[in-house]
Amino acid sequence: MKSTVRRYGLYSFLAMIVLFALSWIIGAGLDYGTQEIIGYVSIVVALSFVFFGIKHFRDKENGGSVSFAKALKIGILITLFAAVAFGILDIVYKLINPDFTTEYYDTMVEQVKATVPADQLDAKLAEMESQREIFSNPVFSFLLMAFTVFIIGFIISLLSSLVLQRKKVTS
Repeated sequence: MKSTVRRYGLYSFLAMIVLFALSWIIGAGLDYGTQEIIGYVSIVVALSFVFFGIKHFRDKENGGSVSFAKALKIGILITLFAAVAFGILDIVYKLINPDFTTEYYDTMVEQVKATVPADQLDAKLAEMESQREIFSNPVFSFLLMAFTVFIIGFIISLLSSLVLQRKKVTS
Protein backbone atom coordinates (compact mmCIF):
# COMPACT_ATOMS: atom_id res chain seq x y z
CA MET A 1 0.00 0.00 0.00
CA LYS A 2 2.81 2.43 0.85
CA SER A 3 4.35 2.18 -2.61
CA THR A 4 0.99 2.81 -4.29
CA VAL A 5 0.26 5.82 -2.08
CA ARG A 6 3.76 7.21 -2.66
CA ARG A 7 3.68 6.65 -6.43
CA TYR A 8 0.17 7.98 -7.09
CA GLY A 9 0.59 10.72 -4.50
CA LEU A 10 3.69 11.93 -6.34
CA TYR A 11 1.82 11.72 -9.66
CA SER A 12 -0.92 13.85 -8.15
CA PHE A 13 1.64 16.27 -6.66
CA LEU A 14 3.44 16.66 -9.99
CA ALA A 15 0.18 16.94 -11.95
CA MET A 16 -0.89 19.73 -9.61
CA ILE A 17 2.36 21.61 -10.28
CA VAL A 18 2.20 21.14 -14.07
CA LEU A 19 -1.49 22.03 -14.31
CA PHE A 20 -1.00 25.07 -12.07
CA ALA A 21 1.84 26.29 -14.29
CA LEU A 22 -0.18 25.67 -17.45
CA SER A 23 -3.24 27.43 -16.07
CA TRP A 24 -1.06 30.35 -15.00
CA ILE A 25 0.38 30.66 -18.52
CA ILE A 26 -2.87 30.00 -20.41
CA GLY A 27 -5.12 31.97 -18.07
CA ALA A 28 -2.91 35.06 -17.86
CA GLY A 29 -5.35 37.40 -19.62
CA LEU A 30 -8.57 35.80 -18.46
CA ASP A 31 -10.96 37.16 -15.85
CA TYR A 32 -10.87 35.75 -12.32
CA GLY A 33 -14.08 33.75 -12.77
CA THR A 34 -12.66 31.85 -15.74
CA GLN A 35 -9.34 31.37 -13.96
CA GLU A 36 -11.21 29.92 -10.98
CA ILE A 37 -12.99 27.39 -13.21
CA ILE A 38 -9.67 26.39 -14.80
CA GLY A 39 -8.19 26.04 -11.30
CA TYR A 40 -10.95 23.73 -10.07
CA VAL A 41 -10.74 21.63 -13.24
CA SER A 42 -6.98 21.34 -12.69
CA ILE A 43 -7.55 20.22 -9.10
CA VAL A 44 -10.01 17.51 -10.17
CA VAL A 45 -7.68 16.30 -12.93
CA ALA A 46 -4.73 16.11 -10.52
CA LEU A 47 -6.93 14.25 -8.02
CA SER A 48 -7.93 11.68 -10.66
CA PHE A 49 -4.83 9.83 -9.50
CA VAL A 50 -6.81 8.93 -6.39
CA PHE A 51 -9.06 6.70 -8.51
CA PHE A 52 -6.15 5.20 -10.43
CA GLY A 53 -4.14 4.62 -7.25
CA ILE A 54 -6.98 2.74 -5.56
CA LYS A 55 -7.60 0.72 -8.72
CA HIS A 56 -3.90 -0.11 -9.02
CA PHE A 57 -3.76 -1.24 -5.41
CA ARG A 58 -6.87 -3.39 -5.80
CA ASP A 59 -5.87 -5.01 -9.09
CA LYS A 60 -2.07 -5.26 -8.87
CA GLU A 61 -1.18 -5.44 -5.19
CA ASN A 62 -4.17 -6.89 -3.38
CA GLY A 63 -5.37 -9.76 -5.53
CA GLY A 64 -8.36 -7.98 -7.07
CA SER A 65 -10.09 -6.95 -3.84
CA VAL A 66 -10.13 -3.92 -1.58
CA SER A 67 -12.43 -2.94 1.25
CA PHE A 68 -14.17 0.40 1.30
CA ALA A 69 -12.15 1.49 4.35
CA LYS A 70 -8.80 0.54 2.84
CA ALA A 71 -9.68 2.23 -0.47
CA LEU A 72 -10.75 5.37 1.37
CA LYS A 73 -7.52 5.40 3.37
CA ILE A 74 -5.46 5.11 0.17
CA GLY A 75 -7.48 7.86 -1.48
CA ILE A 76 -7.10 10.23 1.46
CA LEU A 77 -3.34 9.63 1.66
CA ILE A 78 -2.94 10.34 -2.07
CA THR A 79 -5.10 13.44 -1.64
CA LEU A 80 -2.72 14.77 1.02
CA PHE A 81 0.07 14.95 -1.58
CA ALA A 82 -2.07 17.11 -3.88
CA ALA A 83 -3.30 19.26 -0.99
CA VAL A 84 0.22 20.04 0.18
CA ALA A 85 1.30 20.79 -3.40
CA PHE A 86 -1.53 23.27 -3.88
CA GLY A 87 -0.85 24.98 -0.57
CA ILE A 88 2.83 25.38 -1.49
CA LEU A 89 1.91 26.60 -4.98
CA ASP A 90 -0.36 29.26 -3.51
CA ILE A 91 2.46 30.61 -1.35
CA VAL A 92 4.96 30.50 -4.24
CA TYR A 93 2.53 32.25 -6.56
CA LYS A 94 1.99 35.04 -4.06
CA LEU A 95 5.79 35.44 -3.79
CA ILE A 96 6.07 35.63 -7.58
CA ASN A 97 3.06 37.95 -7.87
CA PRO A 98 2.91 39.90 -4.59
CA ASP A 99 0.20 42.21 -5.98
CA PHE A 100 -2.24 39.34 -6.54
CA THR A 101 -4.17 39.76 -3.29
CA THR A 102 -4.60 43.49 -3.87
CA GLU A 103 -5.59 43.05 -7.54
CA TYR A 104 -8.07 40.31 -6.68
CA TYR A 105 -9.51 42.32 -3.78
CA ASP A 106 -9.94 45.43 -5.97
CA THR A 107 -11.75 43.37 -8.62
CA MET A 108 -14.07 41.84 -6.01
CA VAL A 109 -14.81 45.29 -4.53
CA GLU A 110 -15.87 46.53 -7.97
CA GLN A 111 -18.15 43.50 -8.41
CA VAL A 112 -19.68 44.03 -4.96
CA LYS A 113 -20.28 47.72 -5.65
CA ALA A 114 -22.08 46.76 -8.85
CA THR A 115 -24.26 44.05 -7.31
CA VAL A 116 -24.89 44.75 -3.61
CA PRO A 117 -27.69 47.19 -2.65
CA ALA A 118 -26.44 50.56 -1.33
CA ASP A 119 -27.85 49.99 2.18
CA GLN A 120 -25.78 46.79 2.55
CA LEU A 121 -22.62 47.98 0.77
CA ASP A 122 -20.70 49.35 3.78
CA ALA A 123 -21.23 46.17 5.81
CA LYS A 124 -20.16 43.98 2.88
CA LEU A 125 -17.03 46.07 2.23
CA ALA A 126 -16.09 45.92 5.94
CA GLU A 127 -16.49 42.13 5.86
CA MET A 128 -14.32 41.90 2.75
CA GLU A 129 -11.63 44.08 4.34
CA SER A 130 -11.42 41.81 7.40
CA GLN A 131 -11.18 38.76 5.13
CA ARG A 132 -8.42 40.46 3.12
CA GLU A 133 -6.23 40.66 6.22
CA ILE A 134 -6.78 36.97 6.95
CA PHE A 135 -5.99 35.90 3.37
CA SER A 136 -2.77 37.93 3.44
CA ASN A 137 -1.42 35.61 6.14
CA PRO A 138 0.73 32.97 4.35
CA VAL A 139 0.02 30.24 6.94
CA PHE A 140 -3.74 30.76 6.73
CA SER A 141 -3.54 30.95 2.94
CA PHE A 142 -1.59 27.67 2.79
CA LEU A 143 -4.07 25.95 5.11
CA LEU A 144 -7.11 27.24 3.24
CA MET A 145 -5.82 26.18 -0.17
CA ALA A 146 -4.67 22.78 1.11
CA PHE A 147 -8.00 22.25 2.88
CA THR A 148 -9.93 23.17 -0.28
CA VAL A 149 -8.05 20.51 -2.26
CA PHE A 150 -8.41 18.04 0.61
CA ILE A 151 -12.22 18.43 0.67
CA ILE A 152 -12.45 17.86 -3.09
CA GLY A 153 -10.05 14.92 -2.79
CA PHE A 154 -12.05 13.46 0.08
CA ILE A 155 -15.18 13.49 -2.08
CA ILE A 156 -13.27 11.88 -4.96
CA SER A 157 -11.84 9.32 -2.52
CA LEU A 158 -15.32 8.49 -1.21
CA LEU A 159 -16.75 8.04 -4.70
CA SER A 160 -13.74 6.05 -5.90
CA SER A 161 -13.89 3.81 -2.83
CA LEU A 162 -17.58 3.12 -3.42
CA VAL A 163 -16.99 2.30 -7.08
CA LEU A 164 -13.80 0.26 -6.65
CA GLN A 165 -14.46 -1.70 -3.46
CA ARG A 166 -14.55 -5.41 -4.09
CA LYS A 167 -14.71 -8.21 -1.57
CA LYS A 168 -12.43 -11.23 -1.75
CA VAL A 169 -13.95 -14.15 -3.54
CA THR A 170 -13.93 -17.24 -1.33
CA SER A 171 -14.19 -20.68 -2.81
